[in-house]
Amino acid sequence: MSFDEFGFDPQLIEGLQAMGFETATPIQQQAIPLIMQRKDILAVAQTGTGKTGAFLLPIINRLTTEPNDGVDTIILEPTRELAVQVDQQLEGFSYFTPVSSIAIYGGRDGHSMEMEMRALKKGADIIVATPGRFLAHLQLGYVKLDKVRHLILDEADRMLDMGFIQDIMTVVNKLPRERQTLMFSATMPIEIRKFSKSILRNPEEISIAISKPAEGILQGVYMVEDPQKNKLIEHLLRNQNDQDQRVLIFAGTKRSVKDLTSHLKNKGFRAADIHSDLEQKEREETLVKFKSGSCPILVATDVLSRGIDIKNIEVVINFDVPGDPEDYVHRIGRTARADATGVALTLVSRMGRRKFDRIEKLMGIEVRRLPLPPEIESAAQGNNSGDSRGKRRGGNRNNRNRGGGGGGGRSGNSRRNSRNRPASNRHPGGGGGE
Repeated sequence: MSFDEFGFDPQLIEGLQAMGFETATPIQQQAIPLIMQRKDILAVAQTGTGKTGAFLLPIINRLTTEPNDGVDTIILEPTRELAVQVDQQLEGFSYFTPVSSIAIYGGRDGHSMEMEMRALKKGADIIVATPGRFLAHLQLGYVKLDKVRHLILDEADRMLDMGFIQDIMTVVNKLPRERQTLMFSATMPIEIRKFSKSILRNPEEISIAISKPAEGILQGVYMVEDPQKNKLIEHLLRNQNDQDQRVLIFAGTKRSVKDLTSHLKNKGFRAADIHSDLEQKEREETLVKFKSGSCPILVATDVLSRGIDIKNIEVVINFDVPGDPEDYVHRIGRTARADATGVALTLVSRMGRRKFDRIEKLMGIEVRRLPLPPEIESAAQGNNSGDSRGKRRGGNRNNRNRGGGGGGGRSGNSRRNSRNRPASNRHPGGGGGE
């Protein structure tokens, strides 16, 4: 379906053409007509489906054809990165229109707060904001919301996970009752459905959820224990055909992100990290370096798993298995964007196998097990052997202390069990059946 078929104002069409947008995605085809009919919407749509355009385009079109005197639209985003990204896309779409907008988020200097205050007092058409920062302005008393016609909650499930529900409700309770509310969520847990009933009026429901990764992603799994993970990452990076290709590595904790980045830098890799401990300016500078290719390896927490549109990421590596299967799909979805191809590798320890089983169940496929490099496998077996010897020595000492003879037999069984573990514990190529 062409964007011309929606009946958009020519100024908006000109912006779309300048950006190279020609054909609407499925979420855009379903959502845009309903939004233009002033319907409330509850939509399930993952990152990469075009949902940002689905809610921005009809809002910009209405503001172009029916201008509003004051703040017209509030878009709430869970993270600063998403707020910046949506604002950038908004700027492109509205370039040839009279629509004004501003992104409001924390982590910047005092001058930014003053600039945001001026825009809010003047009544910028569209406000893209994180809940906490917007609430800070709201509590100072100069923000007028009586003209608001649209409220958009983007990544609603993530905002609830991050504990923003009270902030959101504080904002909602200050808005006109006669408004249009649009809620977009990557997943639809019970909490989201309950929450939607409190703020939406007879919503139309749309579901474009993609539980399976793009076909262009080549997935693989290494069965490897935590002590060998850094070494395996180092091996994978050194053996790339192109040392300049962009690699995004996800780790579950800030500590893991910092430790892995430090390790890679010490080994001579051009690596950087990004996590919530960094100032906003530092995070933005890091992203610019990663996008430009001057720093081709980025280690990140899940702050980047959703909503960050960085093209040409060739490889995504999961340093550990995410707890939520949907997060796995979001993580590896950073590669193979726009019909490109990419590689997604996951390092799975014994502790992570049950979680990865759930991921495979969600996707309905069994991800290929890849063989460990010989040096990594040898080190793993050496560690296992050392552990067994330690256990045997400890067992013998305990037996002597207790004066019992039965413990020796148990120690022997332990050695036999160690030798008879499934092959997947020693060599990931044999783990497909586990």
